[in-house]
Amino acid sequence: MRRIARFPLGKRRFGMEETMEINLLILSAGTRNKVVQYFKRELAGKGRVYATDCSSLAPALYEADEAILVPRITEPGYLDRILSICREKRITGVLSLIDPELTLLARHREEFLAVGTTPVISPLEAVEASFDKFWMYQKLCELGLPAGRCFMGVEAFERALAAGEVKLPVFVKPAKGSASIGISRADTLEAVRFLCGCQEDMMIQEYMDGTEYGADVYVDMLTKRVTSIFIKEKLKMRAGETDKSVSVKDERLFSLIKNFVETVGFCGIIDIDIFRRGDEYCISEVNPRFGGGYPHAYECGVNVPAQIIRNLEGEANEERIGAYEEGICMMKYNEIMIRRRQEEL
Repeated sequence: MRRIARFPLGKRRFGMEETMEINLLILSAGTRNKVVQYFKRELAGKGRVYATDCSSLAPALYEADEAILVPRITEPGYLDRILSICREKRITGVLSLIDPELTLLARHREEFLAVGTTPVISPLEAVEASFDKFWMYQKLCELGLPAGRCFMGVEAFERALAAGEVKLPVFVKPAKGSASIGISRADTLEAVRFLCGCQEDMMIQEYMDGTEYGADVYVDMLTKRVTSIFIKEKLKMRAGETDKSVSVKDERLFSLIKNFVETVGFCGIIDIDIFRRGDEYCISEVNPRFGGGYPHAYECGVNVPAQIIRNLEGEANEERIGAYEEGICMMKYNEIMIRRRQEEL
């Protein structure tokens, strides 16, 4: 690996001495206990992991070195509170685990940099594009990459249906949304019309019934090049997240993902949903954050927290795309955390 910066944000000089301190702030930690655990493990004494949430009943808080209760992200003063934490705790890098907060981090990137904190997030344009599903579809078409056909408005869909260019069933979903919220399957034209009339900016997407895959991708924050890709076949889904999966490799898919991600300009950790129909891969959705199935990648040796820490130290990561074993299964199961009421934050 090669050094990019002599004194990155994580290093501070006091007199003639140089010390290393990498402090991570994980926003909206919620139930993502594993992500917090992984960062603590990778820091291994080089710094501390701080976690925030608006609820003291968010179990991932209690995995951090220090938990901090904050207002809801929609409340006035939220950004100022997070910036204050970054100053007070000398935070080197900040990231969020929920979609609504990603735009906030990207939009206020310069304000975080001004207090010495690097947001681990893609540029604002790429983040906003991720939440505009029809724009993403148009971008895929522009790049010549396969994608399930999408339509904005019932009239365009009806014309394509009459011409035999698309068939029922289809998915109807908000063009700008996340976390599988508001997605419905429509088996009839009447159902399509009804669902599109329930709210504005509804998108109609071709039903993709092939094999579904997920990709955990890391784009080096210094070189802007993809350094790792982990692909899993989704065997079972629950509440919009991968419940059971198995690791797979495909050089053609690695190449497709790398070309797409670098062309659009993503940066940091990216989660991508993909369908395979016959011999064709179709990119379905992109989330510029840790996906719920990322623990599968980590346990197979695809260490994104270590890559993030390395970047924050001013080091570029080596490319290790596909550096994992095939046929490794992940099976999620329920766990609980117990706390006395008076022990809550």
